[in-house]
Amino acid sequence: MPLLETAVVASDWLKQEAENYRSRDTAIIASGSGKLKSGQVLGKLTASGKYVPSAATGSDGSQTAVAVLVFPVDATSADQKAVIVAREATASHNGLTWGSTINDAAKRAAAIGQLKAAGILVREGA
Repeated sequence: MPLLETAVVASDWLKQEAENYRSRDTAIIASGSGKLKSGQVLGKLTASGKYVPSAATGSDGSQTAVAVLVFPVDATSADQKAVIVAREATASHNGLTWGSTINDAAKRAAAIGQLKAAGILVREGA
């Protein structure tokens, strides 16, 4: 019998946010981003203002981690509305999902620093 993959929910990674959902914004996830889980670290495309999974390098805005996806979305073939955490929050690193090119400790540390600059504190083991 195959093991079932457990869905990631916001409480897996979002440990504190500002009252009255001040930490959250609505956003558009760009078509082609794929199926994204809650906890996906996002970058914001400079040209369109849409969000995509954050990347380790680039020059289109995706290289800067600025937000985290609250609820899963499927943006495989169309733009999707989404709820993101964009400020005044504390997240556990264990529940976050990183872009495919953020694949080592140094790149994760850089993205964590970028999230901190946006007001999202990522804690180890929290």
